[in-house]
Amino acid sequence: MDLELGNKELIEKLPKEGVHCYPANASKITRNRIVSVIFFVIGVFLVLVGLLKVSDNMIKLGLLIVGGLSAVISILVFAQSFLIAKFRVAVDYNEKNVVLRYRYSKIAIPFENFDGRDGTPDQAEAIIDKNFKKDATYYLILDDVFEDACYQTSSSDLESVDDFKQLREECFAIAEAYGARNSKDKVKFYYEKSDSDVGSTEIDAVIEETRAEKKADEEAEALKRAEEQAAREAEEAAKEAEEKAEEKSDEE
Repeated sequence: MDLELGNKELIEKLPKEGVHCYPANASKITRNRIVSVIFFVIGVFLVLVGLLKVSDNMIKLGLLIVGGLSAVISILVFAQSFLIAKFRVAVDYNEKNVVLRYRYSKIAIPFENFDGRDGTPDQAEAIIDKNFKKDATYYLILDDVFEDACYQTSSSDLESVDDFKQLREECFAIAEAYGARNSKDKVKFYYEKSDSDVGSTEIDAVIEETRAEKKADEEAEALKRAEEQAAREAEEAAKEAEEKAEEKSDEE
């Protein structure tokens, strides 16, 4: 850990051991299981129809592909529901990691790389929150500042709003104590770029524009030379034709 970034006093205030687990929303787990079972049955039905009832090879192949994919995806979703039931996000003070379940993998972000901050819904989530949810949904970004990707969870993902608030409090405390967000080597988002970064971008744009103009000038010059060469060749061909015509006229 970089002690220049960390605050020893704040680090000492954090728990020294233990794992705090935050399970996924129980209603979401139940819904995912029900939906996955339904689609699994549909997938198996399509496969059986394709194998036993359809003689056309193209239709049979389509049913087998659609049914097979539906069944496989349903199995994966059903299996994942048991993984996130144990925890969606966990704070591991033994190993000094913030751990989250993302799809079918478990991602551990070391405290010294971690930043936690309030998030915002994407466009689809914003529409759902506005039109279909009675209670406000809160978002939390879980970020490894030295990696390009960052992850987001929400109060609707976890078992309760109280769980979300406790997780948010822990994440903010860890981020403040370890100070990874203050590292000069962190991956910067567009809104975090300094004036010098913007200046470099503008310089790069000018260079690219100059290169494009130079290339266009070279192409125009090459086209001009080609046209002049074609004109000379046409003129020479015309002269030769004229000379041949005169020679033929003299012979007659």
